[in-house]
This record gives sequence, structure tokens and C-alpha cells, in this order.
Amino acid sequence: MRADLEIIQDWIPAGSRVLDLGCGDGELLAWLRDNKQVTGYGLENDADNIARCLAKGVNVIEQDLDKGLGNFASNSFDVVVMTQALQAVHYPDKILDEMLRVGRQCIITFPNFGHWRCRWYLTTKGRMPVSDFLPYTWYNTPNIHFCTFGDFEELCRGRNARVIDRLAVDQQHRHGWASKLWPNLLGEIGIYRVSSLGVQDVQIAV
Repeated sequence: MRADLEIIQDWIPAGSRVLDLGCGDGELLAWLRDNKQVTGYGLENDADNIARCLAKGVNVIEQDLDKGLGNFASNSFDVVVMTQALQAVHYPDKILDEMLRVGRQCIITFPNFGHWRCRWYLTTKGRMPVSDFLPYTWYNTPNIHFCTFGDFEELCRGRNARVIDRLAVDQQHRHGWASKLWPNLLGEIGIYRVSSLGVQDVQIAV
């Protein structure tokens, strides 16, 4: 299983109802079903990934995240997951609202544009960063809403969402004391667990 999914699965209690937004080939849901008795659905709009989900026996719905989650009732799921897709949707604020509406807790990952390499690239070259991790140029990238940890946490405050857990990791999804001290500078990827204010936290060891 992908390194980021290994981290995420620790935050998902056994027996949970999970909705995975932009679920890809269904790897996370299949693993959670087989190892933690999790039930749920994946949303995906890529035909090849949908076929891979079906081959794994994963419940998948073809759906454009930019059209919202109106087909799901409020509080339908214990956990809503969205990995590496926040920066690719047209309305990140609206999808966060919807995630908080349909799920008790949300797990979200995204690339951190405040990382020191991005800052250095902009400072020295005066152009949008291109790297192994961010290989697209500004005109053909699927990532249309880059943000930093600070931007995302400000969005959470504006949406009355509480940050329960945060990990700042590198491309290999490693984290240490330095990234805890300076997450916005040293974290290449943010892994967040959030809930609406007033929702009781689930204590899970990480």
C-alpha cells in the first residue's frame, strides 16, 4: 500500500463507514475492507480507475467532485478521505464544507506550496516550480489551487473545522522533529485530520 495510505489507515477505526473522494484504483478501500472491516464507497471519474475498483470489489460511483456530494445525506459516514485532490478541484472551500457535512471526520492530504524548495525556486528563477514531485508547468498542470499549510488551516478556521491531527511529511512520507517545528517550511505534503467544531474527537494512536 502507498506510504501515505499507510499513515491514513491508522486514523480510521475498524468497522467505520468511509467515503473516499477521488479514490483512484480503490487501493485504500480494498485494504480497509480486508483488514479493518470498513464499509463504504469511493468516488472517481476516471474510467480506468473505476474498472480497477470494480475488479477489487470496491463500491465505486462515477462522480465529479466539483458537483458536490448532494447524493449523500448529512452524517452518512464516520470518515471522509480525500488524498492529493484538494488542489485539483475548482472549489476547495465547497468540497471541504461537503466533507464536513457528510462525515464525522475528514482526512485530507495535499502538496504544500510553502515548502522551502518551492520558495527557493520562485526566488531564484522567478517562475512556478517544476520538480519530480510537481512535474507540470503552469499551463498544463491539473493542480489549479495550490496552497500552504497556513492557507488550509485558515480555511478550516473559516469553516468552523477543528484540526485534530497534522503531519508534515516529505516525498517519502517521512516526518521528524524538524518538520514538527517548521511544518510550513519543511513539509512537502500535508496530512490532516479535521472535524466540525463540537464533534467529539476519536482518539487514535499515530
